[in-house]
Amino acid sequence: MSGTSNLPFDLFEVDYTRYSNRQLAAVPLAVLAIALVVIAATFALTGAPVDPGVEFTGGTELRLAVDAPNDAAARDQIGQAFSATPESIRSVAAADNTYIVTFESQDGGGAPTTTQLENQAEQAGFEIRSIDAVGPSFGADTQILALGGVGLAFLGMSILVFAMFRTFVPSIAVVISAFSDIVIPVALMNLLGIELSLGTVAALLMLIGYSVDSDILLNNHVLRRSGDFYTSVASAMRTGVTMTLTSLAAMVVMTITATLFGIQLLASIGIVLVFGLTADLMNTYMLNLSLLRWWKFEGVAR
Repeated sequence: MSGTSNLPFDLFEVDYTRYSNRQLAAVPLAVLAIALVVIAATFALTGAPVDPGVEFTGGTELRLAVDAPNDAAARDQIGQAFSATPESIRSVAAADNTYIVTFESQDGGGAPTTTQLENQAEQAGFEIRSIDAVGPSFGADTQILALGGVGLAFLGMSILVFAMFRTFVPSIAVVISAFSDIVIPVALMNLLGIELSLGTVAALLMLIGYSVDSDILLNNHVLRRSGDFYTSVASAMRTGVTMTLTSLAAMVVMTITATLFGIQLLASIGIVLVFGLTADLMNTYMLNLSLLRWWKFEGVAR
C-alpha cells in the first residue's frame, strides 16, 4: 500500500496482519450467536421470531387530531374515548396534536369495528385524518407471503453466489454474512419492540441486496484480481466502505425525517436498514474477510 497518498480513503486501510483469523471472526460470530438466542427466546415466548404488526395480525390504525393542552392529556383523552384499549398511541412530532392510534384484532372477535371506532372518535371531538384497516385473515395471508418472499430471495441469492464463485469457502462466506446481516436487525427489533411490518420486510429484502453488493465486491477484488491480498482488500474497502457509509447516512436522515412527520412505513424501513448496514460493515470486513484469508493462505494450500 502506498504511503504517499493523501486521500481520505487511507482511513479505511486497516492493518489486518495484526489480527488472526480467529480474532477477526470472533466478534461477528459472537454477535450472531447472541442474535440467534434473542430470536429463539422470542419464538419460545410468543410463538413467532418477531412480533408481527397490524398489517399481519389484522387491526385498525387511526390518525387523529386531538385538542389537548399537552401530550399526557391527549393520550388520556384517547384512552378514555374508545371502548377498546389501544394497542399503541404514537405522537407525530412534525404535526402538532396529531396521534396515530392502533387497535389490534382480537382472537374470537369482540374487537370494535372500523365504523364503531370512527363514531367513538367523532363523539370524543377528535378530527379523523385517516383510517386504515386490515382483516385478520388477510393479514395472516400477507405475513406468509411476505416471509416466504424473504426466504425465496435469500435462497435465490445463495444459489447465484455459488454459481458465480463455484468455490465453497468464498461462497459460504457471502451467504453467512448476508444471513447475519438479516438476523442481527431482527434480534434488535425484538429488543427494541419494533414490530414486523410491510416496511421492515421490505428493509430485510433490501439488506440482502446491500449485503451481497459489499461481499461480492470484496470477493471479486481478492479472488479475481492479481496482486497482494491486503492491497486487494484495501482497494475493495475504498469502494465498499464508502458505499455503505453513504447509504447508512442516507438511511439515518430518512429515519429521522420520517419519524418527525409520522411516516411509519419509511421510518421502519430506515431503522432496520441502519441496523443492517452497520452489521454489514462488521460482517464483510471481519467475518467474510477472515474466511477469505483462511481460504487464500491455508485452505487452498492443503
